[in-house]
Amino acid sequence: MSCTRGAPLRIATWNVNSVRARLPLIERVLAEAAPDILCLQEIKVETAAFPRAWFEARGYPHMAIHGQRNHHGVATLARIPLADVERLDWCEKGDARHVATRLPDGVVLHNFYVPAGGDVPDPATNPRFAHKLAFLDEMIAWSKHVAAPAILLGDLNVAPLETDVWSHRQLLKVVSHTPPETTRLAALAESGPWVDAMRHFVPPEEKLFTWWSYRARDWRASNRGRRLDHVWVSPDLAPSLRAMTVLSETRDWERPSDHVPVVVDLDPGGSACPSPARTR
Repeated sequence: MSCTRGAPLRIATWNVNSVRARLPLIERVLAEAAPDILCLQEIKVETAAFPRAWFEARGYPHMAIHGQRNHHGVATLARIPLADVERLDWCEKGDARHVATRLPDGVVLHNFYVPAGGDVPDPATNPRFAHKLAFLDEMIAWSKHVAAPAILLGDLNVAPLETDVWSHRQLLKVVSHTPPETTRLAALAESGPWVDAMRHFVPPEEKLFTWWSYRARDWRASNRGRRLDHVWVSPDLAPSLRAMTVLSETRDWERPSDHVPVVVDLDPGGSACPSPARTR
């Protein structure tokens, strides 16, 4: 079957764990991956203190930022114009965990940073885990009313599939892969419904990770990873998906984030001609 390829839109998502601390790494990603849109989570800086001039100088003058001092925060940086910026307050906590913006083709892009949930998977004794479950419940209710075309991405802090973690059996009681979280993420996916852009290219039977703990002395050798970062698209955008790459090499760079970027190419104006996924 022949396909007509337009210029694909390249979107990268990355929990950088402090934007100011990772500027040298961000510069490498911008140079090597050349995304049209870069979505960051856990920027850990107030909106007014975000390094706007730094991104403008590198060709990303369009920004939608929802920052917070020392904690959380999301930012969407683009080469293309962004419109209708919206920042929702989830669970009435005032946390900077979401920013939405409309792209020139009408697609609404939602950039999320879901709470990590602490260490104890018990909402009765761990308020942070209770907050995470409440946040996901709110997302499920919200998602039912999201109009297509839309993209939902970011650090969702849940590894939903057995192959999204290094050991399903050993992580069933570890926050990020417990049944209360995975069942809610499945409900969120169904509520759109949403198409998992990463699993569009990588079969669910294959391991796929985007996060490796700082505690691992040799993260590649142990490979005890989890897929906490996601890119979902509304069903009408699924035929436009072109390629997906997990930039795992960034985990080897100096002073890395424990997350790695995920890059997705799509062309909403072209026909479907998917390419294989790559993990570098």
